[in-house]
Amino acid sequence: MNNIGVIGGNGYTICSGSYDNTVRIWDIETTKQFNVFKGHTDYVISVKYGPNELVNTILSGSKDKSVRLWDIRSDQQIQVFSGHTNQVFAVEYSSFAIKSSDNIGCNSNVICSGSWDNTICFWDIRSNKNELYKIKGDEKEDNGIVCLKYIKSKKKEKNNENATNATYDLNLCYGSRKGPIRIYG
Repeated sequence: MNNIGVIGGNGYTICSGSYDNTVRIWDIETTKQFNVFKGHTDYVISVKYGPNELVNTILSGSKDKSVRLWDIRSDQQIQVFSGHTNQVFAVEYSSFAIKSSDNIGCNSNVICSGSWDNTICFWDIRSNKNELYKIKGDEKEDNGIVCLKYIKSKKKEKNNENATNATYDLNLCYGSRKGPIRIYG
């Protein structure tokens, strides 16, 4: 049984996570397999193609409690992020970056993962260190994080009704195992 990912890259491929512990890339037109990524020690629950500057990467989350970042061009695992205490049900690339002296540009370098341990962890993909930040879901009402999505919402301008420059908030929306959907941000 496979969990199908999203169409990414050039629009002619899909990625999938499988119960055989692999992540695979498939050609939509020919149905042939391009790549197989091995490294997870239990089934792969979530997969996500990289956006824009990370277009040649795939994120995966697994029942083995890890999040992995893969390089499509080299067929290699780039990073393993460990810290969850239960299976990882959702992975997402964020739209923001942590700046440092090593990182001059504004490329995204933060990912997040949601787990049945009822947490969302934020990770810096430039290092394999512990998480940057952790959000804990409501124990009674959530009981585990199962999906993640960043959403932009337009800010309401105060004291300036004629503002031409719109500004936006970036919020993290997450769905929980017991059903509630929450917006964090």
